[in-house]
Amino acid sequence: MSQLIDDLKDVRLAIFDLDGIVYRGNNEIPGVANIIKRLKARSIRVVFNSNNSTLTRKMYVEKLRKFQIASTIDDIFTSAYITAEEISKIKLNAQIYIIGEKGLKEELKAKNHQICEDVIEPNTIDFVIVGLDRNFNYKKLAIAQNCISQGHAQFYATNTDATLPENDIELPGAGCMVAALERCVSQKPISVFGKPSPLGIKMILEKTKIQPYNTVIFGDRLDTDIMAGNQARIKTVLVLTGVTTKENINELKEKKDIMENNLFPNIIINSLEEIFV
Repeated sequence: MSQLIDDLKDVRLAIFDLDGIVYRGNNEIPGVANIIKRLKARSIRVVFNSNNSTLTRKMYVEKLRKFQIASTIDDIFTSAYITAEEISKIKLNAQIYIIGEKGLKEELKAKNHQICEDVIEPNTIDFVIVGLDRNFNYKKLAIAQNCISQGHAQFYATNTDATLPENDIELPGAGCMVAALERCVSQKPISVFGKPSPLGIKMILEKTKIQPYNTVIFGDRLDTDIMAGNQARIKTVLVLTGVTTKENINELKEKKDIMENNLFPNIIINSLEEIFV
């Protein structure tokens, strides 16, 4: 038995980030499907928690299937899904303007919210919600600005990731769109629902009825996955197949930022294959 498996002997729930952990863009990270099968064979529940709000949960199930990873929509917790759940606690049947893509729009529609495309009267909009939008443009920014500055819309965001792993490069993340709107309206989002907020992890724990001390998250970002896991008081494993490098960790240690900002993981591994080495 590996040391890592011994450290995780009490785990009943494993939460996996997706981008940078399971795949990069459309390329599977080698060995992940087999690792997940072996964890499930140990009666460990496996779920997925991604800040990427562009796909629906059904689309994520299909994407994982292509990598030979079986899942259902109940195993998928995206920032879009978490946003829809939390917004519905604030107001039912809301009028919402979105900077985002299909995943965010469909999750909000599923909760009976109305998505407004081209807004003429800003006062009709309850919320402006910003997520990753690869068709982001000046018109969308101007409409969102007017809904907040000229109307009464409240500003929320799915996440503020600066970048998104795509195959072998890093592309702009949702945080770039959020920052643009912040600048226009001179205010930050009232809430950011994705990681590093622990909301998603707490939702997973509630829905699976598994305790924090029986739960682990595998993530590649210190300032999202690891911080969220630490705040939710679950075990945290940093995997160096995505954004974070050993050099990043050493730099943060020198500045003492990694400890002071709740960024230090319980375990660091080079790849998920080390679980069973």
